[in-house]
Amino acid sequence: MKLLLTSGGITNATISDALVDLLGKPIAESTALCIPTALWGYPRDIPVSAPDLVDGRAWGGMTSLPWKSLGVLELTALPTIGAQQWMPWVRKADVLLVAGGETTYLCHWMRESGLADILHSLQDTVWVGVSAGSMVLTPRIGEDFVGWPSAKDDRALGLVDFSIFPHLDVFPENTLVEAERWAADIDGPAYALDDDSAIKVSGGQLEVVSEGQWKPLS
Repeated sequence: MKLLLTSGGITNATISDALVDLLGKPIAESTALCIPTALWGYPRDIPVSAPDLVDGRAWGGMTSLPWKSLGVLELTALPTIGAQQWMPWVRKADVLLVAGGETTYLCHWMRESGLADILHSLQDTVWVGVSAGSMVLTPRIGEDFVGWPSAKDDRALGLVDFSIFPHLDVFPENTLVEAERWAADIDGPAYALDDDSAIKVSGGQLEVVSEGQWKPLS
């Protein structure tokens, strides 16, 4: 897969240009599937709001881009419809847009649905994650970011060999000092990204694309 691992989504021209470069064609000629599953993982007093589901922070502007087509792939539903139904949707899509939310819940359903098993075969597909949608591909997310009560630990899929501390200086608790403390417990390389930064991975090459602030942590 080709990866665009963002903290806040497609928030500036530099990240947008990186997306188009990975696609190899204009957004208007590309087909997308959006995956909202991570939204459901947090304990809540109220349901996920409709604006968050459709065009809110969880998507970081991704679903409002002028895609040729935009479908929904809800991972919790996939075991009930069978791979013969959903797998062709995934293989035909140019890009998977993966919402933010609870990383360990998303990781669980990527495994349960079978999507995690086929990622290695999607060589030309672009994965664009926001926050949890990016962190799920890393080896570990750190205990600070585990919010699903049923999570066994902080391990994720490990498709890449680095971890991500998202939303640097976006929230009061997401300071660089906190990121450095967090990184001390992560066994491996890590990056802190603000919402104007992303990590682009293609052909085994890693590049940070940013109009904001970011820092390698180890």
